[in-house]
Amino acid sequence: MGSMIDHIKQNHLYISLFLAALILAFLIPNEGKFKYEYTRGRPWMYETLIAPVDFPILKNEAELNAEKNQKAALLVSYYNWSGNALSVAEDYLMGREEIMANRQLFDFIDGYIQQIYERGVVENFPDSNILGKVIIIQKNGENIETAASEVYTRKQAQNLLRSSISGQFPGLNISELFMEADLDKLIVPNLSLDKNATEMAHKNAIYYISPTKGMLYTGQLIVTKGETITADIEQLLDSYKAEYEMTMGYTGNLWLLKLGHFIFISGILVLFTIMLSFLKKEVLDESNKLYFMLLQLGLIVAVTSVVKDINIDYLYIIPFPVFALYITSFFTSKIVLPIYLIFMLPVVLIAQRGYEIYFLNVIAGGVVVYAFKYWNRGWVQFINSILVFLVLSLSYLSFRLIEYGSFSGLNSQYFLYFVWNAVLVVAAYPLVFLFEKIFGLLSNPRLRDLSDTTSPLLQKLSEVAPGTFQHSLQVANLAESAARDIGAYALLARVGALYHDIGKMDAPQYYTENQINTNYNPHENLTPMESARIIISHVDKGAEMAKKERLPQNIIDFILSHHGHSWAGFFYKKYLEQGGDPANKSEFTYKGILPAYKEQVIVMMADAVEAASRSVKDFSEESLTELVNRVVDGRVSDDQLYGAEISIREIGKVKKVFVQKLMQMNHTRVSYNV
Repeated sequence: MGSMIDHIKQNHLYISLFLAALILAFLIPNEGKFKYEYTRGRPWMYETLIAPVDFPILKNEAELNAEKNQKAALLVSYYNWSGNALSVAEDYLMGREEIMANRQLFDFIDGYIQQIYERGVVENFPDSNILGKVIIIQKNGENIETAASEVYTRKQAQNLLRSSISGQFPGLNISELFMEADLDKLIVPNLSLDKNATEMAHKNAIYYISPTKGMLYTGQLIVTKGETITADIEQLLDSYKAEYEMTMGYTGNLWLLKLGHFIFISGILVLFTIMLSFLKKEVLDESNKLYFMLLQLGLIVAVTSVVKDINIDYLYIIPFPVFALYITSFFTSKIVLPIYLIFMLPVVLIAQRGYEIYFLNVIAGGVVVYAFKYWNRGWVQFINSILVFLVLSLSYLSFRLIEYGSFSGLNSQYFLYFVWNAVLVVAAYPLVFLFEKIFGLLSNPRLRDLSDTTSPLLQKLSEVAPGTFQHSLQVANLAESAARDIGAYALLARVGALYHDIGKMDAPQYYTENQINTNYNPHENLTPMESARIIISHVDKGAEMAKKERLPQNIIDFILSHHGHSWAGFFYKKYLEQGGDPANKSEFTYKGILPAYKEQVIVMMADAVEAASRSVKDFSEESLTELVNRVVDGRVSDDQLYGAEISIREIGKVKKVFVQKLMQMNHTRVSYNV
């Protein structure tokens, strides 16, 4: 029966991986991969490359920026002319009695402002550099080119009017005249900047900048074998690559291309399967965990494919390290980086500059996984964002220094991309709770909540069965330390230990750790079979309570497996001493499940060892070593660990941790005389 189940599981695994490879292969864009990889400053490792077709030579970014700056220096601004400004000024002038009283003064000012408005008045120029340029004045449907220096600013016109009146009428008190007549208000702008027309002209000028500079014709040399790739050669290679991807592209059979994609993805999944078979085989056995992992790979492939077609540079914004955080939220940290390294491989195939994007995000992912162990709550999560930004920036800097040998190759735009990447790593992390619901997994945040001893269920345990609660705390400490030492899921082991005995709340007085009155034992009034039935029932009672409180199935499995198929030995022996039938041993046997995973095995052993240590009076290393060996070896010899994913070597390490922790818990205190 067991072999049949294993066979079914194995077939399910193969089918799942095959379908995943098929789907992901078709998600990858139908584009051939440019077959040459090259880096400035490195030798050309391929055969001498001759241009197979005519193609234009692209300008590099520095050349394009220089040409844009040159165009910007020649750009003109557009201004709208208003004929109403002169009428407003003349009406204002006619309302000044001080001016109207002197007809000669009035005629002079009126004539002068007409000359000023003929040339044009602006409030201010937005940029002093414009004075050396030409502006376009849009007047009566015509575009009139005018030197900006010929146009007055409002302040210039006011000062010019003052000096002109002073020169023409030397006897007048100009300051008093301007103050009484408030002549500064006489001049109002008749030219206003047309922002839309100006911006359109700027865009058109830059749009028409040619991205190319000449042609390379069929048969001309691009690069020879072994030649160091200089900036000029790199420009030719970039141009050839662009031409290949835009017009030449993939010319082979489309189905063979897809076959290549399928084999590539299959190779990744084979590597993934081999790695898990050594490190965490349970992922392959449990469909929800396997599907979660495959979804992460699918998301990486899909996001890379979509964003790459929009803009290749936007791939630097994608928070790939968050996929490492998703994985580390549900599994032990030792498998996270190997899986992340494998799952990021499609980026190399799909994206141009794939190796660079892969390297940047793998380093960032490793750093954030390590840092997230310490900064994973509240505002301190943004420390991870800062680390991601720094790692991405330094990695990008390393590539540019290797490629250019200077800081000239840096593009500030990429640092802005890294800021978005870092912020999105934290912003996208809450999706982990959605994955937890969809796949029925247990995340680290959920485990941390369950490990809080002030939670309602554990609080109730501490009140109803205080001895059991203290026992559970000790078991949790033993299990967590042992799990950490052998690389198991320490937090999961701790939480499983905290809840493993909650079923004892149903009848706490029947368990010795809760019996305060040593002169009375309720089992004295029961038969051994009745006592065994009550003791054994705490497993089923605990599972019922856990389901009622909606604890995750992973935790319920700890309750069901912490005694496995062992038996209530004390009461069974008593039963035999009273003449009981040995054939009834099943009545004294726990009906739980055998532990399957390391964490469950550790909790089973920690529970038995901690319970046995309560009757020990000698807490020397020799005595505790004998106790731990006897209890643990008893579980092994009794076939309670049959089929569990734990090695003899790991059991040996667990024993040593138990001895050390028991010595620390029960060390003799030094007596101080005051």
